Amino acid sequence: FKTTILNFKKTGQVHFIFKGEKKKLFDFFKNLKPLLYKECEEISSNMTKRGGGIIDIELIDKTTDIPNYYQLNATFDTVDSMGANFINSSLEQFAKTLIKESNLNSTFSKKEKNIEVIMSILSNYVPECLVRAEVSCSIEELSEDKEFNGNIFAQKFLQAIQIAKTQTERAVTHNKGIMNGVDSVVIATGNDFRAVEAGVHAYAARNGQYSSLTHAKIEDGIFSFWIEIPLALGTVGGLTKLHPLVKLALELLGDPSAKELMQIVAVAGLAQNF
Repeated sequence: FKTTILNFKKTGQVHFIFKGEKKKLFDFFKNLKPLLYKECEEISSNMTKRGGGIIDIELIDKTTDIPNYYQLNATFDTVDSMGANFINSSLEQFAKTLIKESNLNSTFSKKEKNIEVIMSILSNYVPECLVRAEVSCSIEELSEDKEFNGNIFAQKFLQAIQIAKTQTERAVTHNKGIMNGVDSVVIATGNDFRAVEAGVHAYAARNGQYSSLTHAKIEDGIFSFWIEIPLALGTVGGLTKLHPLVKLALELLGDPSAKELMQIVAVAGLAQNF
């Protein structure tokens, strides 16, 4: 098995209502952004020391979805922790700073100063916290004996993947099988399998149709099989040091970093699907 971390970012949003001029809000955000970082320094100091922290904050116009609705969308690197508490605490501070500074802004009318924060919360959809696992071998290697034709097997395997890519009825069960492997390692290491499940299934439907998480091909006599899967995992904090079986599971895996655990989990899902 070969694995690659494709990206390692997590996100969270401050969801809010602003009834006013769009341009004034975006101009206001240019001055607000450095303050959001500054007023969150105490919360993010420990994470920054470990090499992570807040990567970026952007203002997103969502008024075409819901009238007067905007987001402060923040990107985080939480290093070896899953980071839910850090992300949520940061977002709550962003919301406080947003309200405080909007009330002080002289360009806003009374109505525009009345920003309504709906909620400040991390997202379990993590398409930018992505890992790839793959395995390959020659068609000849698949032919274990005269009774077993590796080429026929590989072709049938490809057809099964194609069905799971195009037929929702098959894709759901296909991906459920992958998650048998994924969830087992996620639970054993004290991570949040419901969050992982929700994010993975949303990712499987990202192109408008629910589809297979795994892929396969035959090229130049080589059979290749791979998965790309979003995983937000932690190996410090939470249950990792509190629960004796979680601690043991992490020791059995060689005390992996969060990125290494992502790779292990992706391999478990790919192997389970095979």
